Amino acid sequence: MRYTDLQRQIPGISQRMLTHTLRQLTEDGLISRTAYAEVPPRVEYALGPLGDGLNEIVKQLIGWAADHHDEIRSDRSRNGAAASPSRS
Repeated sequence: MRYTDLQRQIPGISQRMLTHTLRQLTEDGLISRTAYAEVPPRVEYALGPLGDGLNEIVKQLIGWAADHHDEIRSDRSRNGAAASPSRS
């Protein structure tokens, strides 16, 4: 993806934070950065092999959270009500 496409996909992220995060993810080997010698310059980011492996794990975690959302919400409500002091 191009930088501007990423920026559109992440609402509310500042340019500074996106740049910092992309730089860190590149250094960590999770994504690759390809710069093209064009006018205007073009840079694209893609998941690297390490990022692909992490992407599969994150998808599984999201699936688990979606499958158990109602149960988690119910437990949170029940435990939150028990932790709240009663008002007299």
